[in-house]
Amino acid sequence: MRDLLQYVACFFAFFSAGFLVVATWTDCWMVNADDSLEVSTKCRGLWWECVTNAFDGIRTCDEYDSILAEHSLKLVVTRALMITADILAGFGFITLLLGLDCVKFLPDEPYIKVRISFVAGTTLLIAGAPGIIGSVWYAVDVYVERSSLVLHNIFLGIQYKFGWSCWLGMAGSLGCFLAGAILTCCLYLFKDVGPERSYPYSTRKAYSTTAVSMPRSHAIPRTQTAKMYAVDTRV
Repeated sequence: MRDLLQYVACFFAFFSAGFLVVATWTDCWMVNADDSLEVSTKCRGLWWECVTNAFDGIRTCDEYDSILAEHSLKLVVTRALMITADILAGFGFITLLLGLDCVKFLPDEPYIKVRISFVAGTTLLIAGAPGIIGSVWYAVDVYVERSSLVLHNIFLGIQYKFGWSCWLGMAGSLGCFLAGAILTCCLYLFKDVGPERSYPYSTRKAYSTTAVSMPRSHAIPRTQTAKMYAVDTRV
């Protein structure tokens, strides 16, 4: 059961880390809505903006200014949160690979695999937090901006909604939460199931005490017999 949970968590961790990385470095966090009067598809990402012509399919991209230039708070904070999530998710996935039973890493250490898996699960849980915060905050900001324009009857010719990159960020974050929960909670419940199950300390102590007391009980008759034999020899 423990091996199955590790492989399931590894599956979710792999795709979650991939989703977060793809979401961070793609350009479709915002896409023009269907009701906008545009003949092209405009996508805005965290690093550049791309326009795809609806007739000939030609795609052109413009990068934003330098990272040191002034940007909106939404853009800067989302960048920082997603990069943090990428690093933590990647580290958690690599740590999880070392914790798999099929990987020969520190085989002489008892229960080291369970501890490594627990560390990986904790890292993945932490990685999901900045990812979901950045993705949801960006999506909510786009929705609020569009709703405020509609509420005040302001039409600028183009309206945006959050795109598939934002959805990937949310999916990757939820996957990190799921993988981390499996490794920290479920795996901990099944850590004593299997041939390597550890027995309670009281049982081991009772067994060791019995094993030690038996030689002592046999040693006493042998010692008394030896003394009697020595006395008879002197007489």
